[in-house]
Amino acid sequence: MKSVRHFLATASVLAVATTGLVAPTTMAQSAGVTIDDIMNDATTPQDVVTYGLGTQGQRFSPLDEVNATNVKNLVPVWAFSFGGEKQRGQEAQPLVKDGVMYVTASYSRIYAVDIKTGEELWQYDARLPDGILPCCDVVNRGAAILGDKVFFSTLDAQLVALDAKTGKVVWRKKLANYQDGYSNTAAPLIVPTKKYGPLILTGNSGGEFGIVGEVQARNPENGELVWSRPTIEGNMGTLDGKESTMTGTKNESWPGDMWQTGGGATWLGGTYDQGTGLAYFGTSNPSPWNSHLRPGDNKWTSSRIAIDPENGEIKWGFQTTPHDGWDFDGVNELISFDLEKDGQTIKAGATADRNGFFYVLDRTDGKFISASPFVKNITWAKGIDENGRPIYNDDNRPGDPKEAADGKKGKAVFAVPSFLGGKNWMPMAYSQKTSLFYVPSNEWGMDIWNEPITYKKGAAYLGAGFTIKPIFEDHIGSLKAIDPVTGETKWEYKNKAPLWGGVLTTAGGLVFTGTPEGYLKAFNDKTGEVLWQFNTGSGIVSSPITWEQDGEQWLAVVSGWGGAVPLWGGEVAKLVNHINQGGSVWVFKLPKQSASN
Repeated sequence: MKSVRHFLATASVLAVATTGLVAPTTMAQSAGVTIDDIMNDATTPQDVVTYGLGTQGQRFSPLDEVNATNVKNLVPVWAFSFGGEKQRGQEAQPLVKDGVMYVTASYSRIYAVDIKTGEELWQYDARLPDGILPCCDVVNRGAAILGDKVFFSTLDAQLVALDAKTGKVVWRKKLANYQDGYSNTAAPLIVPTKKYGPLILTGNSGGEFGIVGEVQARNPENGELVWSRPTIEGNMGTLDGKESTMTGTKNESWPGDMWQTGGGATWLGGTYDQGTGLAYFGTSNPSPWNSHLRPGDNKWTSSRIAIDPENGEIKWGFQTTPHDGWDFDGVNELISFDLEKDGQTIKAGATADRNGFFYVLDRTDGKFISASPFVKNITWAKGIDENGRPIYNDDNRPGDPKEAADGKKGKAVFAVPSFLGGKNWMPMAYSQKTSLFYVPSNEWGMDIWNEPITYKKGAAYLGAGFTIKPIFEDHIGSLKAIDPVTGETKWEYKNKAPLWGGVLTTAGGLVFTGTPEGYLKAFNDKTGEVLWQFNTGSGIVSSPITWEQDGEQWLAVVSGWGGAVPLWGGEVAKLVNHINQGGSVWVFKLPKQSASN
């Protein structure tokens, strides 16, 4: 556990107080985003006002000016540097409205940038206290917009609302106590309700510290809490300032009082489907990692849950890894789509789990439809049964330390995939053109063993040790095109280093993603052929976007190596320790003479 303690100490030292608000050089136009703009984002390519290019998270653009024929002509328009010494872990997806880009950066910073010139309009730096406890680097994945406000969360577990025109603070609310291990890294989700109007939903981070996962809904005008929903059974929700209902049934699947420190963080944020009126969140690993200390399924960790935004009630849950003993989480995004199967159209949702299986569920009720492996050589399970439950390989669960002669270290196993997952946080994309999902995956395994552990507030609560190792000589990263009907991989692009960035797909027949080697790449969506690439000077671990501006299609991506791989990656981290850190936004479009070529 030396590596965990070392990282936590390093993060505390690095989290020094920042400079706060930087005066704007010019005045941006008001964002003026309505809830209808948010609900229609997937079909209005002149802007990007949601994380995921639509609340369903499909990351599909109907734009086709840039296509398989002319993408080779893409050129940079401008690049914007985040500046300073905080050049690492840039996992953000930008937003675009009225000629202004809103983009977050590591260490809880956010910028407004003029789209046409790349000029900074304003910058806001959160004042982070000493002693923050981010598990997996100092990242921030994006913002949300509504009305004339921009919202983003911070590493010390606060939600900040800024004036979109000036960058000045409108309100700031504490989401949880960072000293207990809580933090926030995800983009907020804005959803409509009949009773309250638009609400802003946030998850939380900190599953490695024995926190309790939770989703909160707040009034975007003043930040006041409307409801909260814990993800672990036995914990009480709130509604309108009073206790509402308990999550699940206390001690149904948790022993003793372990539900009070059960993990299940909702650290990736959520998606929303207008048809069902439900918000979908994933939940992280149970705490501690040592599964022998917590017999039972440990609901609702390593799960997908559907929440009614009207009252915060859980309508259904689906647990991908009950009694998780490998830190497989279940936090990866659930993307809504219509599944055409056996002559029927099913309101479905798909998710590529860290445990290595690609799941398709009925998004109306959470019923299991199918699951198929999307990475190779899975060891922890023999497959998935007809109810969606794993068929465990019991010999591949890390051993109980109590059975060891010295009681200090249980039997080690080599498990595939590693705890960083067949797919981690980086969002996949769904093409309405090909009906395929494009999944950024990784092929790796880990030596993992259990150790004794006792909960202490604000301290790492793992009870496990690990070393991640590659399983193939020629690649770790693998971008895969997956058919959700059959589970078949239609094509695969192999990358030497792990893939850690999100995916974008377009009606122009293209798939875009970045690599740690610094390249933004464009692929043919049917064949996987690389059609174009550009090196940004640092590893890409962010999610690209595209939009229409002045009759032209633009493309943007954030560049800056970091995230969990160099911190937790074991032998894999050594393979990528030469990659330079960075912090910038790159924007591209076609030269006017090439747009019709």
